[in-house]
Amino acid sequence: MSEEHDEDFVMAFQDSCDRPTLLLIHGFPLSSQMWTPQLEDLGDYVRVIAPDLRGFGQSDSVPGPYTITQLADDCADLLNHLNVATPFVVCGLSMGGYIALEFYRRYPEQVAGLILASTRAGADSEEGKAGRDKTAELAKNEGATAVSANMLPKMMAPSTYEDDEELVEFVEEIMSAASLNGVVGALAAMRDRIDSTPTLGDIDAPVLIIHGADDQLIPPSEAELMYKAIPDSDLVIIPDAGHLPNLEQPDIFNDAVIDFLEELFEEEEED
Repeated sequence: MSEEHDEDFVMAFQDSCDRPTLLLIHGFPLSSQMWTPQLEDLGDYVRVIAPDLRGFGQSDSVPGPYTITQLADDCADLLNHLNVATPFVVCGLSMGGYIALEFYRRYPEQVAGLILASTRAGADSEEGKAGRDKTAELAKNEGATAVSANMLPKMMAPSTYEDDEELVEFVEEIMSAASLNGVVGALAAMRDRIDSTPTLGDIDAPVLIIHGADDQLIPPSEAELMYKAIPDSDLVIIPDAGHLPNLEQPDIFNDAVIDFLEELFEEEEED
């Protein structure tokens, strides 16, 4: 685990090697540890960089509220600090998907391709915003782990949660490390994010959309909506997986990513 310093906070990240780069942006309330199977298996194909967003993992616990734009800029600053060659591939899961879409809007020339996992394009409804605020109050009153405890059963497919005790414990451990600042700050960022739906048709880069068939937090229909709206996109629905298909079915997830990367790099070489 390495660190990048700036005047605001210290951002921790994991970096695999010096090859074409894949940026992995974690979901809520997780950290770069959620990408362990990808850091292990994708390093033969790309340089994998997986940051801990502010307030999560080993990054500094910076007081919020945060914004999705701020979190995207944090990632851009990190890659600039590392002198990463552009363009690179940006992958985000759930909240990380919101950040990936914002990253593309802000830095399209830096993005060779997008991978959107377990995410949606739309903004929160009024009911959804109220739910974010309620969750933030729970965190403030009972601690960040109260949020993790509520979310844990919904993070995976019911079958995974019931049958894979080791994975459940691993996810619980990652979630329990989230700071109060991180949880409350990120909830505000997600609550106030813009609706990305109107800009999906403007994405001028290949996009891979991955979703678990049994996602209890974001239905697969949201992935299908993005697939229909983004011109150059592929959709992979992973069976027997919930909100964390990269952990629940890592082989299928990684194979889909590798196929996407190989096709992307072949196209770049032809150009």
